[in-house]
Amino acid sequence: MIKIGYSPNYKYTLPQGHRFPMEKYSLLPQQLLYESAVTEDVFFEPIALCNEQLELTHSKEYLCKLDNLELSKKEIRDIGFPVSDELIVRGKHIAGATYQCAKHALEFSCALNIAGGTHHSFRDRGEGFCIFNDFAIASNLLLQEGLVKQILIVDLDVHQGNGTARIFQNNSKVFTFSMHGERNYPLRKEKSDLDIGLEDRTGDKVYLEILMETLESLVDKVKPDLIFYLSGVDILDSDKLGRLSISKEGCKARDQHVFEICEKRQIPVAVSMGGGYSEKLTDIIDAHANTYRAAIDYFGA
Repeated sequence: MIKIGYSPNYKYTLPQGHRFPMEKYSLLPQQLLYESAVTEDVFFEPIALCNEQLELTHSKEYLCKLDNLELSKKEIRDIGFPVSDELIVRGKHIAGATYQCAKHALEFSCALNIAGGTHHSFRDRGEGFCIFNDFAIASNLLLQEGLVKQILIVDLDVHQGNGTARIFQNNSKVFTFSMHGERNYPLRKEKSDLDIGLEDRTGDKVYLEILMETLESLVDKVKPDLIFYLSGVDILDSDKLGRLSISKEGCKARDQHVFEICEKRQIPVAVSMGGGYSEKLTDIIDAHANTYRAAIDYFGA
């Protein structure tokens, strides 16, 4: 069975004209309920993490700047959002949801967060719409608590997980795998344990072949107790920021492949949504919903 983390705190109003599709966080659960893919009882409302938990991943100085709204103009510009108390609280709830998803996954096999995948956040700064690095935070908490010994992060967002790569560059207990657009943001890439950079306009056939050739053998090599899966739908050909040419069907096949491996190997998987910036909001919602539909197919509602 699956569990899904969602909080009213995910809702956030950005200045008019901002390109980030915040509406998807409230529309996605509505869509899943509307089509009877899930029932209300699979949802849980996450608890915000406290700074003591966040300090395993982020520096005290950075957290203090956030809490006191003392970021410089450049730091705010790098994040890409106007920073406010509401946004900080939102981020702490999202990080809490990913952590709780991981614990639910250890119990129920699969859990998904209707937010998260904030992989551009570093220990001491945020970037690219990311304030707190939810996968890194959850990983460090689970390792500290002794709930897992080995983690694999599978980052299939179109952008490299640069913050995650940097945070875990000297930590053999967390293996970072990022498959992304080579010429896309960030311009300066960090070094993941495994990076696969794709050429612009890469389509379904090549994309899925590379993933299928890589992921199963990687899972067998790493032997993780838990997989964190970043299921960004900014790989779509319709995405304004993506630069790849993956169809909606190809994106769904990607999700199915990840879940099939997890189900076959009996490895718990915790999923965060990541990016999605298609012109039509309906395309974003449907592609994200496909991830949940695939999870239900493999693990039950």
